[in-house]
Amino acid sequence: MSHPASSLPGGPGGPGGPDNGYGPRGLVARREPAEPAEPAEFARFGAMLLRRRVTLTWFLLGGLALGGLALGLSPASYTATAEVLVAPTGVQDQTNQTTQRQREPLNLDTEAQIAHSAVVAARAARILKVQDPEALRERVTVNVPPNSAVLAVSYAADDPAGAAAGAQAFAKGYLAQRESAARHAIDAQLKALSGKLRQVDSALAAVVAALPRAPRGSAARTIAVQRQNVLTRQVYALTLKHDALKTVAVTPGSVISDARPPDSPTRPRPPLYLGSGLFLGLLAGTGAAMLRDRLDTRLRTAADIERLTGLPVLCKGGNARELRELAMAVARHLRDGGELLVRGVTPGVDPEPIADDLRLALTGLAPIWVRTDHEARADAALLVVESRVARSKQLAQAVRQLRRTEISPLGVILLTSSAAAGRRPAIGRPPADPGARAS
Repeated sequence: MSHPASSLPGGPGGPGGPDNGYGPRGLVARREPAEPAEPAEFARFGAMLLRRRVTLTWFLLGGLALGGLALGLSPASYTATAEVLVAPTGVQDQTNQTTQRQREPLNLDTEAQIAHSAVVAARAARILKVQDPEALRERVTVNVPPNSAVLAVSYAADDPAGAAAGAQAFAKGYLAQRESAARHAIDAQLKALSGKLRQVDSALAAVVAALPRAPRGSAARTIAVQRQNVLTRQVYALTLKHDALKTVAVTPGSVISDARPPDSPTRPRPPLYLGSGLFLGLLAGTGAAMLRDRLDTRLRTAADIERLTGLPVLCKGGNARELRELAMAVARHLRDGGELLVRGVTPGVDPEPIADDLRLALTGLAPIWVRTDHEARADAALLVVESRVARSKQLAQAVRQLRRTEISPLGVILLTSSAAAGRRPAIGRPPADPGARAS
């Protein structure tokens, strides 16, 4: 039979020809308003997550369960804090320049390092009667509140009493070490002053013994007198320093807030574990959803068909209104008459019921033969797809076969599983001849 020019390759509305509004793009353009060609990336990503919400939900629940399991298996840790007020000892204190921002003369950063040192840990180990000081150092932290002369000594242990005892031991050990260092410095200075004082006393005694032997008015006597005066002043100065050091009161500081056993553990933290589990579940679920969305080629909805194949969905199920609109659009496309192939893509789906309804809907619109046999030579084709059963590869293969025979696929008719199983659309009775013509 002759083929209308509108369906020939290169003709108006045909493949390769200009679009006059009656080709496949014209069918879609007349059915719904135009939409943006390329949606935003976040919108497509959100649509993918919505499609795979079951997978994402399972991974979120799994991540939450893993976070809860890790929370339950993690040992409890209690932290107690003792606060130490650091006072200047007056002996070899490392000081800072006092400014409006730095109001304390003591260098508390250095003192914090000393409180965390191995020497203080050894003293704390002796107080706690523990053999391994290094194990204690791993449990202690020392913080310095801003613009203060206070050290916050915190200690973590497996039980509240142990945490309080450890913090108190480090606070006392630090003060003891600070006092010991100050006294050691004082003793060293006293020892040096005593030695120097003995040396000056010996020199002064020698000068005093030699002075009577020097003739009066001689230069030797004058020098001896001057040396005696110098040595006397040195003895006086050294004696003052010695007496001052002997009376120094060493004040390393004091514990202003004793460590108390904590009421609740500081670790593990439920928000941290559960939040981390949810975050990991979200990451894993998003990856699994993307992988499943890429590997899963089942066609469930019209959006899946248009997204995976690019073909428009012209009719869903047996909707009478959509079938009439589809019949009018096909009549406009094949306005000079011709043959329309209704082909089932899903194995086992009979396209004959849809073809029968199209025959009745096309009656009086255009002289169009509606056929369902694959061997028929047609001017255009409609593909029947069953949702949740058909795959994009099957639809793509059917489109390639049609295009090899120069048949233009207009679009897809999407059937639900119940409609594909035999539910009939309420348009009219089907004619018995599968190749019947609508006139």
